[in-house]
Amino acid sequence: MTDDHTHVREFFTARAAHWDSKFPDDGPAYAAAVDALGLREGDRVLDAGCGTGRALPPLRTAVGPSGVVVGIDLTPAMLEAAVRAGRNGDGHLVLADVAALPLGTDCLDAVFAAGLIAHLPAPAQNLRELARVVRPGGLLALFHPIGRAALAARQGRKITPDDLRAESNLRPLLADSGWRMTSYIDEDARFLALAVRAD
Repeated sequence: MTDDHTHVREFFTARAAHWDSKFPDDGPAYAAAVDALGLREGDRVLDAGCGTGRALPPLRTAVGPSGVVVGIDLTPAMLEAAVRAGRNGDGHLVLADVAALPLGTDCLDAVFAAGLIAHLPAPAQNLRELARVVRPGGLLALFHPIGRAALAARQGRKITPDDLRAESNLRPLLADSGWRMTSYIDEDARFLALAVRAD
């Protein structure tokens, strides 16, 4: 395990038990972001870096009972919190690293990733791994329930030019990783970048 993985796991382990209570009003934002993906009944979708599983209920609603929902996270404590919240009923929870997904090539229709990109140790490589498991023409949603400026203000920092989520940085990063950005929204109430897996 790399130092990056250790840091991420320690960060989220310390916060897992109270994560949902810290952000109690995010549910509608998650549901709206899932709606923006345009999933259909029977689709197969991954929640990459699922944390406590807040996206799993709207993902399950979107794909219906015939669809497949998988939530993958690096931190056992976050998956345990998802189980305590009953969200394991909406998807299969798997302890795994997005750098080496235990999934076949081209097996999914979409990936939903909330707050993930800021925690990726090798963003281009990790986004390529997400592209590997999605069929050509499949979808990616990079989401955060507040925008970059609002998040920076909450954390007491300023946005820097090297912020991966800036459109000028994210668009080429996605293109180099097998994705084509189709939509980019960065407003106080949400951050949502949508992309399509290139052929």
